[in-house]
Amino acid sequence: MSGMTQPKKSRLAIKQADYQRLSEFRYLIRRFLEFSQIQAEDAGLTTRQHQALLAIKGFPSGGPVTIGDVAERLRIRHHSAVELVNRLGEAGLVVRDQDKDDHRRVLLRLTERAEDCLAELSAAHLDELSRIEPMLRRLLVRDGD
Repeated sequence: MSGMTQPKKSRLAIKQADYQRLSEFRYLIRRFLEFSQIQAEDAGLTTRQHQALLAIKGFPSGGPVTIGDVAERLRIRHHSAVELVNRLGEAGLVVRDQDKDDHRRVLLRLTERAEDCLAELSAAHLDELSRIEPMLRRLLVRDGD
């Protein structure tokens, strides 16, 4: 039976306008990411370093953050997150603290320098998001559905 073809799966009818919306959405994301990269570099950070600082500061529930949490939020391997946090520590941006309840766990916190840098970057990013928000909203509303 290996020669038999499988019946085609039914798929939604995709209109030209849908392709255009998806294309425009990806374009806006790429523009935002390019903006973010330039802002991070101007602040003396790599894009990953900026993302890590934001992941630590903006962690859901504001709870303690581990290297594993950073790895998950950045979608990178644990050993890559360890190297990234090491570099952030060497740059005076992140401090490791031993968890008082579980001495095997290491918790991360931003230094005052990192807080200041991240606040400036975040203000610029929020301004940029405000600028592109109307375009994003327009793309997310499907006409005729």
